[in-house]
Amino acid sequence: MIIVLGSVVIREGGIDQALAISKEHVARSRNEQGCISHAVHIDVDNSNRLVFVEEWDNELALQQHFKVPESRAFVKELAGLVTEPPRMVVYEAHVVQP
Repeated sequence: MIIVLGSVVIREGGIDQALAISKEHVARSRNEQGCISHAVHIDVDNSNRLVFVEEWDNELALQQHFKVPESRAFVKELAGLVTEPPRMVVYEAHVVQP
């Protein structure tokens, strides 16, 4: 399984637009092949920071996600609303049974 953790800090006054386009991106991404889960959250310590948490079956599924034209358009639109470069970390993981 692949886990993606990402975050962006949105400029003052832009959070509503950023959240709206992020919700559209999340909903569309959830329907892509290999997507286990995809979510966006507002940071409780910084209401202008969005945090993305994604789970993918494998790296190929994630790479296909990055190639979707709507994903590229989302990244471009969101980039116009940020105050600093976005952060993204990709992990390869496996489930550990307690």
